[in-house]
Amino acid sequence: MPDYCFYTQGKQTVALARSDVNRATELLAQGYKKEDEEVHAANEKQAAARFADIRKENAIDRHNFLAGAGTMPLIGVLTALAAFLFWRKK
Repeated sequence: MPDYCFYTQGKQTVALARSDVNRATELLAQGYKKEDEEVHAANEKQAAARFADIRKENAIDRHNFLAGAGTMPLIGVLTALAAFLFWRKK
């Protein structure tokens, strides 16, 4: 199975075999940006599907991280408030 690289411009994504240097040069000249991800796939369609899955997983991970980053300070403040109230009653 060949390795595929991805080039994006706006919302358009093109999957190319890594060995297709001529087409990659053309895409870069047209303003496409080479993505960091590379996948092994049987054909371009499967490579594009895997790339979409990778992007979706990254978006989910980013959302989950930000959700946790927002709630952890709140938990810390509530814990500090509870500790302050318990220490004050003694």
